[in-house]
Formats: sequence, C-alpha cells, structure tokens
Amino acid sequence: MKKPLELLCAGAAQGLVKALQERWSADTGATVNARFGAVGAIKELLLAGDPCDVMVATDAMIDSLVAEGRLQAATRRPLGRVRTGLAVRSGEPKPDVSTPEALKAALLAADAIFFPDPVRATAGIHFANVMRELGIHDELQPRFRNFPNGATSMRELAATTAARQIGCTQITEINYTEGIALVGALPDRFELATVYTAATSAHAAQSELATPFIALLAGPDSLALRKAGGFEF
Repeated sequence: MKKPLELLCAGAAQGLVKALQERWSADTGATVNARFGAVGAIKELLLAGDPCDVMVATDAMIDSLVAEGRLQAATRRPLGRVRTGLAVRSGEPKPDVSTPEALKAALLAADAIFFPDPVRATAGIHFANVMRELGIHDELQPRFRNFPNGATSMRELAATTAARQIGCTQITEINYTEGIALVGALPDRFELATVYTAATSAHAAQSELATPFIALLAGPDSLALRKAGGFEF
C-alpha cells in the first residue's frame, strides 16, 4: 500500500479536500493524511519539520515560503479567491450586513460572535480589525467565541441552541458546514478576498503524488466543486 500524501492545508480549503479525497484514493490507490488549520498554525507545523508533501495556504504565505526555499515555486497553482462573510444557523433570520452601519448593528444585537483565532487565522485577524474600525471591539469582546480555525468556529455555531448568534469566517468554510447559512460577504469597505494556492514542499517525500494531487485541487476537474463552495475566479 502506498504511503499517504502528507498535506498541510488552510481551513478555507478543508471542505474541498474532504470532498475530493474519495475520488483521489480511487484514482491513485493512495490516501491523504490532511491536517487543517489557520494559516499561521500550519506554517508553524511546516517550520517545525512536520511531514509535508503539499501545502495549501494564502498566496502571500506561499510567496514567503517559496522565497525561503521551503516550497517549490514551479509547482504552485492557485485554487481561487475566497471572500470573508457572515453566517447564522440555518433557519435563523439573516440580518442586514451590507453596509458598515448595518454590520455594526447586527454585531451589537448578537449575544455571541463566533470567529477563528484572531492571532493566527486570516479571517480572524481581519474580522477583529473590522470590529476595531467600527469602534465596537472592546465592547463585544466578552461575547467572542474564538476557535483555532474557521471550520471549527462554524461547527460550534451550528451546534449552539441559543438565540442571537452570528459568525464570521471565509465563505468556503461557511458553505461547507452543515447547519449554518451564509448571510453575505463583509461590506465592500471591509472586503477581504484571499487567494489560496497549493505548492509542493521542498522536502516532499511523495513528489510523484504531490503533482497530480495539486492538479486535482486546482484544475478543471474540481472547478465546479470549487465554485459551489465559494471559490471565485
């Protein structure tokens, strides 16, 4: 049996990877040992020497890791652009978040706000800054419900039964989570659209598997799945 492909993957692409794993195994006879997390967390794993054949992270992070010689420049391929949005539990009323003023009102009306790590997660860092710009960060801080990544944050939002709950993370993490519904993207003034890119590790032990795996993630065979999940092109 082939050794598994070792993948370090940003949470924004978790739903995509999970949706493709069965097909990948059927086509190649190999499995994927995927670890998902905030981009800062998966970078720490790579720098610590954890096994990695393929990494999926923000394009900016891939740039820096290529420059450091940790990823192979020639193998990099973009998966698409992902915006950051707001979510509520499925069936709950969707507040207006289309303007900064409406977003501020929606957040002030919430009893709890679910979002990823404001130190290491792309969406979490950005959303915390949005609340600071709106002048409500400190007032809302007791209501924060922070988790290591967006996917976990959205699962926790889906699991709560309390009223007036809202969440924020990458739209792909919202769309791929059962039990929650996308309210809308952040207002234009606060838009965060992040390109996610895959690349092969400079120390990949499974280079022969890394190339076709990246081709599946970023190529035409997964285009419809990426679009449905919230990737934009």
